[in-house]
Amino acid sequence: MDNDKAWMTAPDYGRSLAGFGVNLLVRDVARSCAFLREVLKLEQVFANADFAVLRHDGHDIILHADGTYADHPLLSLIGDRAIRGVGAELRLYGLDPDAAQRRAEARGDTVLAATKDKPHGLRECYLADPDGYIWVPGVALPA
Repeated sequence: MDNDKAWMTAPDYGRSLAGFGVNLLVRDVARSCAFLREVLKLEQVFANADFAVLRHDGHDIILHADGTYADHPLLSLIGDRAIRGVGAELRLYGLDPDAAQRRAEARGDTVLAATKDKPHGLRECYLADPDGYIWVPGVALPA
């Protein structure tokens, strides 16, 4: 992890956000950051034990440790053995799925569906992160 000193205050970061964002509640921020950096090659902007910001193509993906949610109602839905994010696909366009799959396999991560060309014009694979979130790196097929 980087350190415990924030690169900006929480209110400053909150005010800087716009458009669409992704925030994932995770069991272990360091473990999730390692997957996102090593397998999906996301840029880690900041990370500590409770919070992280990673970036893909200019878009932030935010991680919060379970404990940061205190009395948030979401905590009642994610028991210790829950697979999080069921039904959601987190898609990273422009990211080589063949290379991502190789990196995931080398780390022992779950490859839910191997890389292949799809009829919708993308080459993609489905990878599960340590909390069960499904990441789909993909690239456009030639016309």
